[in-house]
This record gives sequence, structure tokens and C-alpha cells, in this order.
Amino acid sequence: MERYFPFLVQSSDQNNEKKALELKGKFLYKHSETLGKEIKKYITKYFSFGAFEFWDPIQMKVLATVEDLNSFQRVLTTVTLDSIVYHAKRSEYSKWLRSRALFPLANLFSNVEYEDFDDPEEIREFLIRAIKAYRIYRSRGVISKFSKNTYDEYLGFARIGEGSLGGKGRGLAFIDSFLKRHKLFNKFKDVNISIPRTVVLSTEVFDEFMEKHDLIGFVANCNDDEEILNKFNSKPLPKWVMEDIKVFLNVTKSPIAVRSSSVLEDSHYQPFAGVFATYMIPNTDKIRMAEMVASAIKSVMASAFFQNSKVYLKATSHTIEEDKMAVILQEVTGKQYDDVYYPNISGVARSINFYPIDQELPNEGTANIALGLGEIIVGGGNTLRFSPYHPKKVLQLSSPGSTQRDTQQYFFGLDMNPDSYMASTSEAVNKKKISIRNAEKHGSLKFVASTYDLQNNIIKPGVLHDGIRVITFDNILKYNTFPLPEILQDLLRIGQREMRNPIEMEFAVNLDVPKGQPKEFSFLQIRPIIESIETLSTLPEDFNVEDTIIYSESALGNGNYENIHDIVYIKPETFNSANTRKIAAAVEQINKKFAEIDKNYILVGPGRWGSSDPWLGIPVIWPQIASAKIIVEAGLNNFRIDPSQGTHFFQNLTSFKVGYLTINPFMDDGFFNLDYLNKQRASYDDDYLRHVHFKEPLTVIIEGKSNKAAIFKEGFVLNKSQNSLKKLNDDEPPEGFM
Repeated sequence: MERYFPFLVQSSDQNNEKKALELKGKFLYKHSETLGKEIKKYITKYFSFGAFEFWDPIQMKVLATVEDLNSFQRVLTTVTLDSIVYHAKRSEYSKWLRSRALFPLANLFSNVEYEDFDDPEEIREFLIRAIKAYRIYRSRGVISKFSKNTYDEYLGFARIGEGSLGGKGRGLAFIDSFLKRHKLFNKFKDVNISIPRTVVLSTEVFDEFMEKHDLIGFVANCNDDEEILNKFNSKPLPKWVMEDIKVFLNVTKSPIAVRSSSVLEDSHYQPFAGVFATYMIPNTDKIRMAEMVASAIKSVMASAFFQNSKVYLKATSHTIEEDKMAVILQEVTGKQYDDVYYPNISGVARSINFYPIDQELPNEGTANIALGLGEIIVGGGNTLRFSPYHPKKVLQLSSPGSTQRDTQQYFFGLDMNPDSYMASTSEAVNKKKISIRNAEKHGSLKFVASTYDLQNNIIKPGVLHDGIRVITFDNILKYNTFPLPEILQDLLRIGQREMRNPIEMEFAVNLDVPKGQPKEFSFLQIRPIIESIETLSTLPEDFNVEDTIIYSESALGNGNYENIHDIVYIKPETFNSANTRKIAAAVEQINKKFAEIDKNYILVGPGRWGSSDPWLGIPVIWPQIASAKIIVEAGLNNFRIDPSQGTHFFQNLTSFKVGYLTINPFMDDGFFNLDYLNKQRASYDDDYLRHVHFKEPLTVIIEGKSNKAAIFKEGFVLNKSQNSLKKLNDDEPPEGFM
């Protein structure tokens, strides 16, 4: 069968037009004043990005124009056979369907030839049957185009406007699709696995808002977050968008999370996890709720241009014009307790475990779960860590003392008072921080808590006993009242296979449902975890730990890190957890100096880098340590914190291929030669930290396969060909070495 492939010739020589037409192509004069408009018109027409026009070659006219699959199917029943044959011969059905991302149908149609049919009427019947079957199949796991006239409670995922869904939007679409393909919605008894009801405002909304109010030039020249926020919130959203939002809100019965979904977000190679804002809107009267949602949407858009976001864009070689923003409106999973709303479980799970403990294996994955909203997890607070394959073996619950000390002390809930929300650069504006003790009256602790019996120094399951409540999730992990480990095993395994890459997922669970209704597992997000594609590095067999400054057996990363001359370390002898915010400010200042000269350094400090809780570590954000190429979490004798995992901070560190080491010499875990560093001349020294610069670059090796790493003293170099270590004399050249 003859196929037709459109092509376009551009030339500054108008004499070439005749040649292009002879070849049945389209010609455009390169110096035309309307060249851009003509190219757009050509692409829309010949590459099927516009409406589908049913053309009858006999009558020489367009019989019908359709915009969507529904009207496409309807018109197929009435157009002439001549029209059907005309488009079939040119493979235009599959082309148009592919431009609408209807790939299963497009692939089916492209694999069927015109000659496969004896009668043209069979083509019509085949097309109609295939479309009907597809529409039945796609009743779940699809993104419906939002229509204020047809949107109802049975539509779980819809989009407002054309354009991209952004990173999170694509992730949600992917989740919805593979839940359907693998029949996971109702696989577990009395459990509904799904994404919450979602509407995505595509990048078309963002583009129209930015262009109408001429905001690109403004944000390019403004570095004040508050000024940017106020400017965005002073402008109205398009009227057609607000009409659709009001229809969506009339269907919903829950609070709404308004999330960013940048086109750059959750990219496979440059993830922007946690960079842009998420706001939550309490469920109230629909008029006021629409106003708050509109404010939150504009605040999310504004967050794309806050200083923190601009630092990320610069670090990943992007411009602000590339940072188009889709926005997700999504029902919040959970239940209202008194004046707050929250899920019984929020969690982050990873299909790879960078810190396996005891019998755990790296490929079995790991999860962090908490009571309440997920802010405590992504912020690096105290949560419960477990392996889905070993749920009854939780390190934090190994003794009554560790259970009390190392488990969750507080959680976050959405303040349901409408007055609590206001336009703010802080997404925590209307989230309440609640102590576990104060949650007793909610009745939610019965699902997740145990009781510490002080007199007998034991942990008792449940909350029917007198004592201190501790968040152990024993009912779930030990007594199987909810199949969370099994669900995570399935989703992590299938998700990794589908993405062909290790993954991280976010989820929320509502256990407090009316009798007879299924419990709700909400799959909120999925993103790839980036692993180095380089050849695995190996430590030399002959090295001596005494020749290292730092040696770790819990290291993340892989490679020989070169051209690092500097170590910045928090001084253990003066460290006090009450000063962690001051330490963060001091680190930020020294990081700026490295950024100015475009150099990397090694950063060493106690506890969790990037924790939102200053009592657990140094509460820095990524821009404050962006020039650190190796980051070390070092335990102190009186300050021992489990290593971070499953946080936005952690995700971004690994994405930028920053070496990440954990040591705790006081527990015979790793080695830290502090005396060696203290003997070196300091380039900078204050009350909190010390900076040492070495004349020669340090040899830094992370052995990804074994999770071991070593930072060697100055003068030790690696012979790559022999994988051996050698100490050079002062006058010996390092030729042939790393």
C-alpha cells in the first residue's frame, strides 16, 4: 500500500518552491514575516495535532471535524466509504490517534493494512469495534479531558487544558495505568489501591496565565520570593479554568492538595524532588474553597521562580523559560479528627535499600512510615523504617528504650479552619504540628500505636493499657491487620520492572473507614532512583584504614571522585544540637565561597544533613550545601541518629551523584581520623566548623557494590591500571596515577 509522509522545505531562495511542489512537499520562504505561524499551521494540519477532518475525495469537501475519540467514533458511523478509504490508505487514523497519546489504538491501526480488508465497509466496522473495545478497556487508568458538562464522581483522573502534565502528572498517569494492567486495584481483600481523585491543570493554563499577565520578564529580574508570590496572587486565573475548578470542587468531598508538576520535575536524570511547593486546602463552602484553591494554584506557579528553584535550574543548566508548570489538584487521603485532617499512615518506599540491616538485602527495598501527613518523612523527621520483606524486624523497636527514644514524637495534620490558609511562601502555613500525646483524643492511635509500660519496662501492643503511647505500627507490621508489607512488595517490584529502574514511591493509607467499606491505599507518586551507569569502582586490596581520613562501610554512590582538595567539618568538641541552625548558616556561607570559585569539597557533620528537625541534625536545604561532592553523616558518642533515607533531600543528593557516607566510630562503624585533620593548618576556623585545604587532591573512592568508601590522606594516589595504592614522596610526580 502506498503511504504518504509529509515533508516541509524551507529555503531563502523562492525558486525552490517549484521543486518542493514537484516532490509533493510543502514550501515555506525562510524570510517570511509570518514564518512561525505558517510552520505551526503546517504541523497542526499534516502531523495531526489539530482536529481530525474527514475528507471526501469525490465530493471534494470536509464531511466532519472531530476533536476527541467520542466524536471520532460517532462520525465513523455516518461518513462515506470514500472518506474512510481515503484516510485508511494514508494511515491518518493512527497518526491522529498517536498525536492524542492513544497509543494502543494507534499501534493497532498502524499494523492493519488497507489490503487486509475485502470490503471497505469492513474497515468502518473494524474501526468502530476497536474504538468501542478500547473505550471499555480504558474506563480505569486513563486521563479524561475535563468537561464541565460531563465531569462526575466516576471520573478519577482528568486534565484541564492541553499541554504537558508535568513530572508528577506523568507519574500519576503511569501509576494509574500499571495498577490497571496488573489488576492491583482490588488484589488485596478489603483494600482499595488507587490514586486519589485527581485533576491536572496542564501547562497550557500556566502558559496562558504567564503570557496574559506578562510575568516572565518580571520573574527573571525579581529575586524576592514574597514579591513574586504577591504579584502572582494579584492576577486572576483564566475564567474558563475557574469554571472547571468550581465543577471539580462540587464533586469532591475531601480537602484538596494543590501540588506542583513541573515539566522538569522527576526527570530521570535531573530530578527536582521537593523543590516546588505543595499546598493543602480544607474542605469548606465551595465559593470560598474555590478562592483558596485559585490562590494555591498561583502560589505553586510562583514557587517555580523562588530563589530555591532558580538555584536548581542553574545547577541543572536550565533557564526559567524552560520551567513550565502543570498543577495537580488531588483529594487528600485521610479523615477529619476534631479540627485537623490526616491519614493514619503516610509513607515513602524505595525498591533499593542503600543501608541493609541484618538479613535485609539491597534489592528488597525499604520503607519509612509515619502517622499523619507526609511532611515529617520528606523533612527527615523521626519515622519508622522497615523492610517490606522483614516487617517484624525493626531496628528502632529492638528495645523499650530505643522504641521510646527513636520513634515518632509528633505528626502533622491539615488545619480545617478555613482562616488558617493564606497565600504564603511556606507550604506549612495551615498544617498543625501535633504531639502524640495530644492525639489521644482523636481515636486514631488505636491503628498505629503501642503502649510503653514504665513500671515493667515493656512495650504492650495497642492502646488499651495505661502508659506512654509510642508509634510502632505493631498492629500492621507484627499482627497483620493491614497487608502493608505485601502491598509494598508488589508495588515496588512491579514499579521497578515497569520503569526499568529502581524507584521511590509515596503513599498514604486511611484505615479509619466505615464498617463494610474497604480501607484505602493511595499511591501518590513514583519517581526513578538514579544509579551510576559508570563501571563499578573498587577499593584497592592493599590499603590500610590507618591511611584514610574517613572509612565507611555504609556508603552510597560509586566512583573515583577527583580534584577534591578541601574538607569542611563540624567540630565535634564544640557541637551542641541546640546550635544546629547557626551551624547551618555557617555552612551556607562557606558553601557560597566554593560556589563562587566552582570547586567541590567534602562535608562532614553529626546527625542527619537536611533534617527539618534541628535536634536530629543540621537543618540545611540543598542550595546551602550544593557544592559539596561528598557528604558524611558522623555519629557522636552522645548524638546517634539513623542515616537518612526516603527524603526529598536524600533523593536529590543521589540524583546529583553526591557521595554519601555514614560513619559512627563510637559503635565501631567506620573510621574518622579527626586527629589528622586537627593537625592540618586551617583555611577557616570558627566556633562551629573548620575548613582544611590540601595542596594535592585527595583520593576518594566509593565502592558501590559493597557500599564501602575511603577518603585517603594527602599524598596517597591510586594506580588505576593496577588498582593499587601508593604514597608519593613530596618530589615524586603522580604520572600514571589518579
